[in-house]
Amino acid sequence: MLDATLDTLLAGNGDDVSIAEVARRAGVHETSIYRRWGTKANLVLDAVVSRTQEEISAPDTGSLRGDLLTLVRAFAAFERTPLGSTLLRLAPLQDPPEFATTRSSFWAERFELVGNVLDRAEARGELRQGVDRRLALEALIGPLHVRLVLTREPVDDAFHEAVVDLVLAGIAAPLSGPRS
Repeated sequence: MLDATLDTLLAGNGDDVSIAEVARRAGVHETSIYRRWGTKANLVLDAVVSRTQEEISAPDTGSLRGDLLTLVRAFAAFERTPLGSTLLRLAPLQDPPEFATTRSSFWAERFELVGNVLDRAEARGELRQGVDRRLALEALIGPLHVRLVLTREPVDDAFHEAVVDLVLAGIAAPLSGPRS
């Protein structure tokens, strides 16, 4: 049913997702979907979250820079997929009120993902005390969205590294002792 939901989302403009269409594509009765998810918003959230969890996981490279670089590359790669492109296209549109909670839940899960990365970095002594985890993620993925949605400039590996280094300048723990 989640694949059918994503197929329906990708086939239209977001407003075209209906329980009836998902049920038809999945070969199930609508009541099966309502019984499990309750609302279209919950169904779409579950489908999008499950796919993004597959494609954007919490990296553990052993270093804050490595983790952030892996994350920014994963976000950039996802945003080039059909689902990622669709979500980017739909993001600036006014969505129905019932999707406000869905949007908040989706981003809460994404912020938790980066929070885990930053928690490990803090335990290794790589993270400055008091870093706002949510703001750190916004600073990491914001430049991607600016380029992909607004300026349409290239998003390549040099850009990924520049973004990570910029974010690190604000969140990394100060180096102690003499620099080599």
